[in-house]
Amino acid sequence: MDMSNPAAFVNGELLPNYIGKRVRAVVQVLQSDGAVTIGKSTDDRQLTVRGLPQVPPMNYVEVTGIAENNQLINAEIWTDFGKKFDINSNNMLCRLANGEFKSLFL
Repeated sequence: MDMSNPAAFVNGELLPNYIGKRVRAVVQVLQSDGAVTIGKSTDDRQLTVRGLPQVPPMNYVEVTGIAENNQLINAEIWTDFGKKFDINSNNMLCRLANGEFKSLFL
């Protein structure tokens, strides 16, 4: 496993801290046209993802890519988790991975 360029776990609130860097976020797809996807982060903020294939609405997708700005991620890798996903656990993971346990994740 290549760890030379790790991706930070983020939600919508934490994304602005990583502009220009690799991030990993889960979004619930609201609309997708195969080029641009509009979704909702696990902390209920709107995010835009470029580079995802067309994903069914309401599915949860984990996206790894580069944070372009406060609301935009350019996707490199994605995993479709389907319609059921525990957003509270993921949101807590993001907080822990950017708080007191940051050294364990990056």
